[in-house]
Amino acid sequence: MAETRSCEFGISGKKRAGAADSFEGDDEIFVAKKSMLPTLAVAPAAWENDPAASLASLCHVFGEHGGVNMSIEASATFTVMEPETMRRMFTGELGPDRDFFIYSRHFNPTVLNLGRQMAALEGTEAAYCTASGMAAISSVMLQLCSSGGHVVASATLYGGTHALLTHFLPRICNITTTFVDITDHQAVKNAIVQGRTNVLFFESMSNPTLTVANIPELSKLAHDKEAMVVVDNTFSPMVLSPARLGADVVVHSISKFISGGADVIAGAVCGPASLLNSMMDLHQGSLMLLGPTMNAKVAFELSERIPHLGLRMKEHCLRAVEYATRMKKMGLRVVHPGLEDHPQHHLLKSMANKGYGFGGLLCVDMESEEKANRLMHHLQNSSQFGLIAVSLGYYETLMSCSGSSTSSELNSEEKALAGISPGLVRMSIGYTGTLEQKWSQFERAISRMEVDSTLFNKN
Repeated sequence: MAETRSCEFGISGKKRAGAADSFEGDDEIFVAKKSMLPTLAVAPAAWENDPAASLASLCHVFGEHGGVNMSIEASATFTVMEPETMRRMFTGELGPDRDFFIYSRHFNPTVLNLGRQMAALEGTEAAYCTASGMAAISSVMLQLCSSGGHVVASATLYGGTHALLTHFLPRICNITTTFVDITDHQAVKNAIVQGRTNVLFFESMSNPTLTVANIPELSKLAHDKEAMVVVDNTFSPMVLSPARLGADVVVHSISKFISGGADVIAGAVCGPASLLNSMMDLHQGSLMLLGPTMNAKVAFELSERIPHLGLRMKEHCLRAVEYATRMKKMGLRVVHPGLEDHPQHHLLKSMANKGYGFGGLLCVDMESEEKANRLMHHLQNSSQFGLIAVSLGYYETLMSCSGSSTSSELNSEEKALAGISPGLVRMSIGYTGTLEQKWSQFERAISRMEVDSTLFNKN
């Protein structure tokens, strides 16, 4: 067995002590104490303003036999030394905080470690990782809202989230949603009804229009009326830290930038320990009872990628703003928060964590779906600039026409309200190849598209 390494935050390779199956102390599993490791020359206050530094402050979890990487705990069920211990575990007297595990739908050591990384990343007290981003969102909404509950949400959301709030929750749970322009703070304030509204939900950077939410101001509006603030930060990990700006809960589709490989489906809920513990309650917890459990092998894979997320995000963001600037000079209608003419450019600058840029996505509005499809065709098939595919955060550039793909759940009126034009092409900018190499491929595709347009007009 690996030696025990002392650390205040996280499990460091320890195992429970002997046959007695008992530990002193009453810390809850989700309470993550700030590490004060002497090896870091960064003041604790500075850690809170840099997600990479917060991640570096975590205790390193070693493998069972001293490996530099933690071991994968692939077991579905766990044994105890004495029968009496089982009863104490089911009453909640003994739990994962003391290294006692029952069943991996409840808690798993490998998944729990990833949760600690996500909590450090987002600056929250706790985090729990799920099988998908939609599982994270659904579980949070079902925990915070009861039958007859009310949600106020941004009109511009990922199509799956919009469908959940518009169709599924009203039909199944009698939970209704009022959609608003999230930049119209008076409309948001008017829509939140004190004593009735449970949640204000929005994306830190909207999908696909890249509208940036004023997280501090919106959080204040919601809290003044006793509503919880839930923010989807999938588009801007490292760039924005919603919990540090006033949000109560942060959700992620880890499948995107955090994974970076387009090879796993995963999600996370980051928030107060009290909320996460309630979501894992044996009788009333949405996570516990619905069981959107992350596989331990997936959790291990992701935990190995998070340490270099900051480096990846910097390159995604650097290339996105550079391409957006050049595309604008070509006369294309480009949307990117890093451009000074973006309506929320200065807002994002004031909220963003320093050094991570303005986000790794951009949009090109081709006005019609036909033009959007021609652009994507040439970018993929004529020049290999990127791939026609949904999702984002991959090391290759991914592009899709949002209105007919990831926002297709919205009807025409809802798309218009969300500002999604028929020809809006969303691009998640990758970092393979050199910047100039990829830009030359973009220029080549545009040239080919212009040639095709000339030939079409002649015919």
